[in-house]
Amino acid sequence: MKRKPYASDISREKFAEIEPLLRGVRRSTKPIKLDLYEVFCAVLYLLRTGCQWRYLPPDFPKWQNVYAYWRKWSEPDPHGVSVLEQALKKSGWRGPRETGAQRLQHALDRGRAEREEHRHGEPEGL
Repeated sequence: MKRKPYASDISREKFAEIEPLLRGVRRSTKPIKLDLYEVFCAVLYLLRTGCQWRYLPPDFPKWQNVYAYWRKWSEPDPHGVSVLEQALKKSGWRGPRETGAQRLQHALDRGRAEREEHRHGEPEGL
């Protein structure tokens, strides 16, 4: 079943350039049963939206599998750079200036500031 495309996806051609880098992290004891392109696109979706792992859309691989790959790909090398960072840079993927969670926090902060501004000068107890 083909899933719907998301704005955070990269092309299969771009993924082919970084796939060897991502595959190099995996232990070679078990064959890979998941489509790493789908796993990587799920990670990109999370980075773009800031959603929680459990709220990944159901057309991506199971969140537990995506999380397991993300953990491996995010481990820093001796120079402090993860394979995920290398892959993102090599693919040319540009994430959002802020995640969905950060946008929500800014909206909440703006609302709080506006409420405080309107209450300023009111007598207490009203």
